[in-house]
Amino acid sequence: MNAKKAMMLVAVALILFYVITQPTQAAEAVQGILGWLRDGAEAIITFMKNLFA
Repeated sequence: MNAKKAMMLVAVALILFYVITQPTQAAEAVQGILGWLRDGAEAIITFMKNLFA
């Protein structure tokens, strides 16, 4: 197994451990990330609308 696959397996294991042991905090973290991505997408859309308006 190469190092990249090993690191990916460790990362997935840590994420699963976090979700299983602290589900509320994990859900809040995911909601925060999704909110940040949504805000970023809305900002890009607004920029493009204003650019071509």
